[in-house]
This record gives sequence, structure tokens and C-alpha cells, in this order.
Amino acid sequence: MTLSAIFQKTNEMPWIPGSVLFGEKLLVEGQDVIFLKILSDRRNQGGGVAEITRFAPPPGKRIRIKAIAESDEHVYVLEGGHDDGTGKQIRFPGDYLLHPKGLPHSAILSRETIALVIYAGETDRVTEFRVEDCKQGD
Repeated sequence: MTLSAIFQKTNEMPWIPGSVLFGEKLLVEGQDVIFLKILSDRRNQGGGVAEITRFAPPPGKRIRIKAIAESDEHVYVLEGGHDDGTGKQIRFPGDYLLHPKGLPHSAILSRETIALVIYAGETDRVTEFRVEDCKQGD
């Protein structure tokens, strides 16, 4: 096997709508709310996946995701951030999260958020995805 570096000009890469990769379940009123730039996918070589993910909730809405880490998942928040259940922001640009393999975890996103996500192997198994109204005070 020949090894070589993988290089991407991320500013020139298009955002891939999440529905293209994962189906219409990611559409909200016909619109995508998750977009990806796949930097590398080496799962067929025993590696993992590196991607930039953009969450774009519609105005007045928030994205709620629950998942189980199928491999170690590293998340570095570039823009925006995650909320707690009350609408208070708890993750900010520059924050890093590690979800070890097997860990159930969740994210609530009420603002556009961009993160570098690196999976050591397989990507998360999503157990719940929904877009809901932000509650009063969110």
C-alpha cells in the first residue's frame, strides 16, 4: 500500500446537504439543516472520517440530536456552539469534546454552528433527530 498525504482546500469545497448522504429525514419543510464537507473517509482502509459539519437551524427553531458513538468522536467547535435544554449556550468556539466509543450523547443547537468532527472509525449511530420550536426564554 502506498501512503500519501490528503490535502483539502476547505474554503473551496462545497457544502454537501446532509439529506444527500443520510436521506430526507434531515429535511425540515423541504430544507436541509445539516451540511458537511468530508475531508477524508478512510474507513475502507481501517481508518476513520474527518469532516466539517454545519448545523443551520431555521429561525426560531433548534436542532436536537441524540446519538451513540460508534468510535471515538472528536469535536472541535469552530463557530456557534451547543445549548443546554433551557437555551443557555454551554459550548463555544474553541471548545473540544471527546465522545468515547459507546457513549450515548446529545447536542442541542439553536444557532448556526460549525465544527470539525473526527471519527476514529465509524460515524455516530443517530438515535433521535428533530427540529423543534425554541421555548420561551430560549
